[in-house]
Amino acid sequence: MTPSSGEARGDEVTGPVVRPRRLRTTPALRRMVAETSLEARQLVLPLFVREGLEEPRPISSMPGVVQHSRSSLRAAVAEAAELGLGGVMLFGIPEAKDAEGSGALDPDGILNVAIGDAVAEVGDAVTVMSDLCLDEFTDHGHCGVLTPDGRVDNDATLAVYAEMARVQAAAGVHMVGPSGMMDGQVAVIRAALDTSGYQDVSILAYSAKYASAFYGPFREAVDSSLQGDRRTYQQDSANAVEGVREALLDIDQGADIVMVKPALAYLDVLRRVRDAVSVPVAAYNISGEYSMVEAAAARGWIDREAAILETLGSIRRAGADVILTYWAAEAARLLRG
Repeated sequence: MTPSSGEARGDEVTGPVVRPRRLRTTPALRRMVAETSLEARQLVLPLFVREGLEEPRPISSMPGVVQHSRSSLRAAVAEAAELGLGGVMLFGIPEAKDAEGSGALDPDGILNVAIGDAVAEVGDAVTVMSDLCLDEFTDHGHCGVLTPDGRVDNDATLAVYAEMARVQAAAGVHMVGPSGMMDGQVAVIRAALDTSGYQDVSILAYSAKYASAFYGPFREAVDSSLQGDRRTYQQDSANAVEGVREALLDIDQGADIVMVKPALAYLDVLRRVRDAVSVPVAAYNISGEYSMVEAAAARGWIDREAAILETLGSIRRAGADVILTYWAAEAARLLRG
């Protein structure tokens, strides 16, 4: 046996020579040797803005999160800048929907005016990102236009996404977030941006986006009209290799950042993607993950603030360079304190 096991040496009985606990004895020492850091600049705050609102409207299944008015959105974006967040991701909720999601293409539609509001408020102090998808704008709730028999038409949807990209870029967006999981979406969006003079607008690709049971609260947040599910275009939860394949395809098509969504139930996929690519990797800490912690904390079952930081730390440790989270602003304040 080695001395580290407590074996006697001569007449002297020793304890372990190797004591990993020595590096845990004080907060300063633990900070010094920490392998993973969490910083405000790595966090992106998703924000919902609803057409016609005069005051923020609480989302019942996401305590502390609201549908914003245009005015309250500007205040939230300004706070994000003051806190040093990396970005905000904007989602628009229109008053009217139709089968084609035409509100997404209207320069005066809620998402596009919200982009303009955000950029006017903070300039480039925060990266203003926008969801590039049709689900908030369609009366059927799917992420694309439908064929006569009710299937999502991949290629027809791509043409709409291209126009959405141009409209959002014209509104001033810094980064678009195509989230619909249509095959070829990144290539079409990149081409549309480049040929329209928006070469500097970057793409955060929702590359490995899984059909998940944890999206429920988000659907309340955006007043989703979805009937059925999205399993014919979002990924199957059984598949990890496929997630890496999707990320690599998006990079080949021009994605600047690739993302795994959800985060917590797919940390293994996040790690695989991080190991496979040479671009930044994001993860979305989604609504159901948020609401589970909030519900448990409200019942006194867990320490809420500690759970927030531990959750976000786990996503960073798994390989995320960027985290989209509804706790972004609060986490930034906790990290300051």
